[in-house]
Amino acid sequence: MKFTYYGHSSFGIEIKGKKIVFDPFITHNELAKTVDINKIEADYIFCSHGHDDHVADLVVLAKRTNATIVGAYELTSWAGRQGLERVHPMNTGGKWQFDFGTVKCVVAHHSSGMPDGSYGGNPMGFVFTTDEGNFYFAGDTALTLDMQLIPKFAKLDFAVLPIGDNFTMGADDAIVAAGFVECKRIIGVHYDTFGYIKIDKEKTQQQFAAAGLELLLPAIGSSIDL
Repeated sequence: MKFTYYGHSSFGIEIKGKKIVFDPFITHNELAKTVDINKIEADYIFCSHGHDDHVADLVVLAKRTNATIVGAYELTSWAGRQGLERVHPMNTGGKWQFDFGTVKCVVAHHSSGMPDGSYGGNPMGFVFTTDEGNFYFAGDTALTLDMQLIPKFAKLDFAVLPIGDNFTMGADDAIVAAGFVECKRIIGVHYDTFGYIKIDKEKTQQQFAAAGLELLLPAIGSSIDL
């Protein structure tokens, strides 16, 4: 499974030949200047919630690629009002069999509003179960006991967790979350983009290592095989 990091909480994963992009926030991210959004292909775009720093490039990317947008009912309804017809609404607790594998929507404790101020529905995380591997994208969330349910849904190969603190979990809580979801390989996201969420990368990786965890912090624009 190929993982490409586009900065902040945006990344792409290729599964069974399908290109899946998560929370597209690229052209508005000063740290992602080296990423050319016009070269990104997508069959699906999964959005954890409606904040600007997760959907800023959703409309442009979806219109160019004709990707199917997956997210909360209210988020996909908003996308429809932007002229995007290929949507798949979901909600917390639901799951669906896609052509690349199964996705289950899980709790994320955060807030959600669309760029125009309309209601964005509940924020969500996603658990992917596929023939090429299983993973959990937490979205923007606080540490929550609901995470202990994740291992009942899938044995994870890796988890994508926010580590920037202030708006989401920080490193300390993300380490606890890794224990809850029973996963030792963590990809950190939602850090460094703004002043509120800057981290000491070396110190953070040492924290995870001391807890027996592997923290991956890919460079923006780089790809890794998982």
